[in-house]
Amino acid sequence: MRKVVAGMQMTIDGMIDGPSGYADWVESWSDTFDLLPEIDACVLGSGMYSSYEQYWSAIKADPHSPLELTGNLPTSEEIEYADFALNTPHYVLSSTLDGVRWANTTVLRDLSEIDALRRRSGKTIYVVGGAETVSGLLDRGTIDELRLTIHPLVVGEGKALFATVAQRHRLQLNEAKSRPDGTVSLVYSIGK
Repeated sequence: MRKVVAGMQMTIDGMIDGPSGYADWVESWSDTFDLLPEIDACVLGSGMYSSYEQYWSAIKADPHSPLELTGNLPTSEEIEYADFALNTPHYVLSSTLDGVRWANTTVLRDLSEIDALRRRSGKTIYVVGGAETVSGLLDRGTIDELRLTIHPLVVGEGKALFATVAQRHRLQLNEAKSRPDGTVSLVYSIGK
């Protein structure tokens, strides 16, 4: 079976979005774990798909203009990730979504369809979010590794990453790195 890795950015108090509905503390949405060479498929939930597609398409269309969401210019890493995102098959989990704009994107109707994807030959499958998708796949035992970028911030209100997890999961810390910007990267394998 192919390995499934979920990667998320969050605050110390476990939030992936603040009270305004987005993570205004994240300076770059590029891959923070150097995983791109290992990945050949991405999974995300339908709630995240629209903004994800818009964000990376905007960078690809004009990498030298400020982004609407942040007002910042894309980083070189974000430009690299935009190429990756537009050229890598994506699978959107949704029971209601009728269609998608990206040509390289497939809608999956049920979490169990990830099992079929895992049985196909290929590299690592990267779960890019959102919170309910990560929680659902974690509860199903589908995620093998959890990679978290923890930002040195407590926001108090917002959307918690694990708010919908239905059961306890034991994690094994494999790696911890602090960065000059104060973020910490944690890599956990999921106990079975």
